[in-house]
Amino acid sequence: MLKGTLDGIVLALLAESPAYGYEITARLRDQGFAEIVEGTVYALLVRLEQKGLVDVEKAPSEKGPPRKVYSLNTRGSAHLEEFWTTWSFLVERLERLREGETR
Repeated sequence: MLKGTLDGIVLALLAESPAYGYEITARLRDQGFAEIVEGTVYALLVRLEQKGLVDVEKAPSEKGPPRKVYSLNTRGSAHLEEFWTTWSFLVERLERLREGETR
């Protein structure tokens, strides 16, 4: 289930503010997603970039090569809105199931 929602979670984090890969991983961990590893996040960021959902800028790094800083673009914002709509639908249906409603 998490794999299917991780794109939306990362887009939501980027909606708050642009970030680079390690920073996104740290934010995820702060939100309780401790089992997510950097490699997963970097692969996801590549997919989001290929889908055109994020913009990427290179920013100087204190150590080593420049960092790729990811920010949500217009297309990514629309995708995030779809994610929240779908998520709300799922939450509502799951709550009905939990409460024993069968409508």
